[in-house]
Amino acid sequence: MSNWRIRWLTVAVACGAIAYADVLPDDRADALWHYYGGGGITVEGPSLLVRKKIGDNLSVAVNYYVDMITSASIDVVTEASPYKEIRRQETISADYLRGKTTYSGGFIDSVEPDYNAKTSFLAVSQSMFGDLTTVSMGYTRGWDIVGKTLHGIIDPDFHPRADRRNWSIGVTQVLTRNLLASLNFETDESEGYLQSPYREARYFTGAGDGYSFEPQVYPKTHTSNAASVELKYYLPWRAALTGDARVYEDTWGVSAEDGSLKYMQPLKHNLTLDTLFRYYTQTHATFYSDLFPYANSQNFLARDRELASFRSMTVGAGISYQMPVTRFSWLDKATVNLSVDHLRVNYLDFRDDLVSAPTPQQEPLYVLTANVVEFFISAWY
Repeated sequence: MSNWRIRWLTVAVACGAIAYADVLPDDRADALWHYYGGGGITVEGPSLLVRKKIGDNLSVAVNYYVDMITSASIDVVTEASPYKEIRRQETISADYLRGKTTYSGGFIDSVEPDYNAKTSFLAVSQSMFGDLTTVSMGYTRGWDIVGKTLHGIIDPDFHPRADRRNWSIGVTQVLTRNLLASLNFETDESEGYLQSPYREARYFTGAGDGYSFEPQVYPKTHTSNAASVELKYYLPWRAALTGDARVYEDTWGVSAEDGSLKYMQPLKHNLTLDTLFRYYTQTHATFYSDLFPYANSQNFLARDRELASFRSMTVGAGISYQMPVTRFSWLDKATVNLSVDHLRVNYLDFRDDLVSAPTPQQEPLYVLTANVVEFFISAWY
């Protein structure tokens, strides 16, 4: 599996979860089971996280994460064979507090049969102006080795590399006693083998089905920039409303916008309800096409649906229950949490070629629906 954009986003989110300046994360342990099902792909598995302070200035965390993947997506069914594989990811990280400055760093090792990704990250966060302002900066460096499986056997002669770098800067400001604002900017740079070795581009032939396939060819470099703003407002009835907006553009011609709205409401009996709505839209890459006019029609070719134009919408809800821990003197707090999200993606220029049509480009536009479920238990000690 070489879905590197989703993998890199996962790493970026993990690396971004650093401590606020002059406050170390709480000691806690989390056990998670996650599930994704949609578009012919099923991903599920456990995750375990343990975080512990060592003295007054150091906090260390370890995380073990597993993806068990079964794929019969439209890309796989059209161009290859369905497959199953397991990805294992191990993370170790630390936060060091000195005065009002927190230094964070860590290393992530992700391994699957046809992809090996190693990532290191560093970040610094500084509180100032009476703790009303927090400035943070981060750097992430990744080294990936791409593999390819043929009929269940790893190709020993195929092992290109991909190197990745990410720089981020953010400012969080307390505006009023109830309003918190965050501004963030990040830049990604990648070079090397940046495509899937399995997916192929489609071109018009006029014979048979009217089309055939050829290998994709991507540029060897990729740079992207993204800026976001988030506002969190604490409502008088103990609820919280969070809104964010983000814009993105890259050197492949993709531009995107997305925004989300989240609402958190404490309920009776130690219950807390969370709801989510998210909207996302993007344009296609300059070298993307659902159907090229003929073979080798241009230097770069892609029919990866992640580079197509599409719009997506996510709605979700979660419930959290704070359990009584009076029987366990070593526990400060424990929660049981369940969240369910529903995702719908409407593609604007990627067609479902599994549906028969008189001629290419008369197939219906592809629509993906998926459900994401997370169940986890957290304990603070």
